[in-house]
Amino acid sequence: MTFRSGQQPLTSRLLLGYALPAVVLAALALPLYIVVPTFYVSALGLPLGAVGLVLLAIRMVDAVADPAIGWLSDRISARAGRRRTLFLASAAPTALGAFMLFWPPDDAGLAYLALWAAVLSLGYTGTLLPYSAWGAELANDYTGRLRVSAWREGATLIGTLCAIGLPFAVGDGALSSPAGLQPLAVFVAVFLPFAACVAFLCVPEPQDRSRHRLSLGDAGRFLAANRPFRRLILAFVLNGFANAIPATLFLYFVGQRLEAPQWSGPLLLAYFVSGLVGVPLALFSARLLGKHRAWCIAMAVACAIFAGAGFLGTGDVYPFAAICVATGLMLGFDLVLPPAIQADVIDEDTASSGEQRSGVYFAAWSLATKLSLAAAVGIVFPLLALAGFSGEDNNSAGALDALSMLYAWLPIPTKLAAIALMWNFPIGEAEQRALRQKIEAV
Repeated sequence: MTFRSGQQPLTSRLLLGYALPAVVLAALALPLYIVVPTFYVSALGLPLGAVGLVLLAIRMVDAVADPAIGWLSDRISARAGRRRTLFLASAAPTALGAFMLFWPPDDAGLAYLALWAAVLSLGYTGTLLPYSAWGAELANDYTGRLRVSAWREGATLIGTLCAIGLPFAVGDGALSSPAGLQPLAVFVAVFLPFAACVAFLCVPEPQDRSRHRLSLGDAGRFLAANRPFRRLILAFVLNGFANAIPATLFLYFVGQRLEAPQWSGPLLLAYFVSGLVGVPLALFSARLLGKHRAWCIAMAVACAIFAGAGFLGTGDVYPFAAICVATGLMLGFDLVLPPAIQADVIDEDTASSGEQRSGVYFAAWSLATKLSLAAAVGIVFPLLALAGFSGEDNNSAGALDALSMLYAWLPIPTKLAAIALMWNFPIGEAEQRALRQKIEAV
């Protein structure tokens, strides 16, 4: 294999090897963030508000774990590479946590949920952060980073489709039933270690461009001074919160508002298949318009389409399916473009500080994502409870109206705020090229 400027060529073999773990990590993420809260309430009978508070508390633990693991992935020294070593070491505990959380005993309570959700959350962080930083460093150029992101996020969507399809292939097709989660538990436990080993053996780690190591105080000052980073992470939080609300409430909306729980799997399938179709559309749009403008336009289109979901009621499955397909196309933009922009923002820091700290930056974005998800659960579930909504089928008309408004309309203002932040983002292709020239001139 030949190298140019310390980088390996982005062959299909390399990109495939790197993308493979994303299939399993996605199959893990869907039940963790969407199905687990509903499952532990509906199938195991735990209190709705208490489940929301437990998951919110675990995200608070992540507030410490994410930066610590990000710092570790930047600082460890290993012959196999700092990213690859930590990634491989975290795969086994992540797989164990997933198995225990997704296949609980019948008498599992809040303590069981808290323990194994914490193990899985910490393991997932230890796997995902070095994996993301590794991908950000595989390409130096603006469009190359789009390719890396597209392969990884395409694999992410395939893994999500596996998570949706397994309950139909093995169980009764209900995502929130034990027969739905148990096949996912086995899939993650077996294939995550396998995929991690394949990536470790097939994908080298690029050259570390750090010229020196910063003290903790200096590192914090450079992070705070990175204006593109501040804009991007705030937009990330706002858009993440907007996306997390319907993700958290999806099963309730389909089951209670539309009164079509049997359609939850097919509707999710349609949404994520459309997301897979949206990946090449996102690539084309970003090359034509720039990453940040393409992302903004996709967010605006998603707002316009998704607003219609608030007017749907019993039996409106086909209109909602059309909304799922249309917004699913925009999902491809949401998945592919922000990680490619993140890598450009890291260049801003590397050029200024002299230390390549992809791990710390992806820790910040990971924490922002988790806090957005936690805020959605921790805010929306108590609001539903105040409106008289329960996980049962006997909800009042007012409670169902509250569900619709929270599901369809609450995300729109925060998404619009994210668009306002990103429309005139200061790093485009020319600016990123100048940053790389500065970094590689040393």
